[in-house]
Amino acid sequence: MHIAIVGAGIAGTATAYELACDGHAVTVFEQRAAAAEEASFANAGLLAPAPLIPWATPGIGGPAGQRLFGRRAAVRLASGAGASDLRWLWQRRRAARTAGDDAVTALARFGSYSQARMHQVAEALQLDPESSRGVLVLLRSPSDLERIEPAVRILRETGADLRDVDADTARLIEPGLASDNELAGAIHVPDGESGNCRLFAQMLRYAAQERGAQFLFNARVASLRGGPAAVLLAGEREPRRFDAVVVCAGLAAGELLRPAGTPLPLAGVHGYTISAPLREDTHAPQGTVIDPVHRITLTRQGQRVRVAGGAELGAADGALHAPTLQVLYNAASGWFPGGVQWSSPQVRTWRGARPMLPDGLPAIGAVGGAGLWVNAGHGACGWALACGSARAVADLVAQRVPEADLQPFAPQRF
Repeated sequence: MHIAIVGAGIAGTATAYELACDGHAVTVFEQRAAAAEEASFANAGLLAPAPLIPWATPGIGGPAGQRLFGRRAAVRLASGAGASDLRWLWQRRRAARTAGDDAVTALARFGSYSQARMHQVAEALQLDPESSRGVLVLLRSPSDLERIEPAVRILRETGADLRDVDADTARLIEPGLASDNELAGAIHVPDGESGNCRLFAQMLRYAAQERGAQFLFNARVASLRGGPAAVLLAGEREPRRFDAVVVCAGLAAGELLRPAGTPLPLAGVHGYTISAPLREDTHAPQGTVIDPVHRITLTRQGQRVRVAGGAELGAADGALHAPTLQVLYNAASGWFPGGVQWSSPQVRTWRGARPMLPDGLPAIGAVGGAGLWVNAGHGACGWALACGSARAVADLVAQRVPEADLQPFAPQRF
């Protein structure tokens, strides 16, 4: 089959690789000049366990009725936020009440499947995307556990290895943790994992190209058609026909698929990251550390540390929110003093959108007319779910039954 893929982020490159491995002719259309230039560019990098990723699902991180306005707002409304963003927030609150444990369970199981598939791909291709092992969730007080209790409980029910450790053991696992910070204990996930999402996406792109896939950059898809499947590029008069089209276009997926009759209520929940080089290895994170109170992650990526957090709705006209960045700086220097070179010219800040559906789960499956498929809306878990969702889509296209249960991710659930 000749299959088109729209989007060359982590979901699109992983899908291209899986389909090319199955022997299909693959053409990837990407509106940017390179792969992984948007949501996959400088994200947190936390790969597993998926339910512990901040903002993964609405039922984790705090009560559904969190404040939306003021300095202590859980989700900041930036300039450009409108009625559609408020409607999405209402849908997310409703999902927190109705989806509950079902969404977290689906995320836990699919995240485990996806991590296993990523390891298979990485081992087959001998790839190392600056990965690090081990996740430590810091608990300043016993009450902090309440914020992530559904994730912890369900991960344990599904067989994940989560260990309760005291403060002294936490500091043995992460020797760089400040000794004067209040710490009641932690949850240690030895099999937790992080890495450089953009680097892995680029590696997958090259691997897909070696198997015959073509990548067309600076190619914006204006519209889609199903039965037969076709792609119309901006600036072209005639659509290009394919046997199937897989939409992995992040936020753009909603607009592209609306004419097909499958509404996807996607929103760009923007987050921030700061990436900085190491100053002293033993004073920096060795794996990943999560601060559940502020929903901040600190991940080790080779010779760098990446600090991630924040949640904003609205375009903000490209402006960076200084108070949010300051919270990230404070968290990194407070938990790991002396570990990072903050004065280095290599320090990079980034604001990027997490293309998210209200329940936090992606949309994976057939949509609209014959030959149209979607693999989008992974939200905060794009890196964590990419390899699993790509393999599942490849199985669906080949009319095979995927190993993972895709019912919770049906695009028609909204």
